[in-house]
Amino acid sequence: MAFCLPWAYATIIDFSPGLLRYVASRWGGAADERLQSWGKFVVTQQQRRDSRSVDPDSRSSLIHTSNRFWAGVPYLSDQANWGVEDYWATPIESLGVNHADCEDYAIAKYFTLKELGVPVSKMRITYVRALRWNEPHMVLAYYPEPDSEPYILDNLTDRIDLASDRRDLEPIYSFNDEDLWAAGGGAKAGKSSQIRLWRGLIEKMEQEQRM
Repeated sequence: MAFCLPWAYATIIDFSPGLLRYVASRWGGAADERLQSWGKFVVTQQQRRDSRSVDPDSRSSLIHTSNRFWAGVPYLSDQANWGVEDYWATPIESLGVNHADCEDYAIAKYFTLKELGVPVSKMRITYVRALRWNEPHMVLAYYPEPDSEPYILDNLTDRIDLASDRRDLEPIYSFNDEDLWAAGGGAKAGKSSQIRLWRGLIEKMEQEQRM
């Protein structure tokens, strides 16, 4: 039985019958089940948050549980997964194919936490250089307060560490729904719509909602 929210609560996890049919036809029936497990996870976390009357972006609850949920998706490079060097998958695509790489994990965690009520002002998808391998990498930075040091959600580790503890990462730029920051995260460098792959990702997510 399809897991769909009532129309009044239509959100990113309001999977229409058309979307579920598309996902099942492209990636098989198990893909449909993976999508619905994401929807159930989000609703369960929302209910727990509401019943406990806690801060909606409590790091000890939503941040950790969302990080663990997406850690269950196996890693696979874009080249092996999509046949291109750099592909930003929607959360639905990542669950459908049941694989993700660094930017897909960061994107999926961002939209999951946004769905759970975490303000986008407290999150930045952050493009870094992983110094250990001298390669580009992407993580999600969570800021408990606007001017506080962020915590880093990274598929390379199960831990959620302060940025200052991640000396293996060198920030390059970061962004959220609206804004773009250069390395250092101080002054804004523009709008996230300047990022071609981000624009393409949002367009794909809008198409998914219309199925």
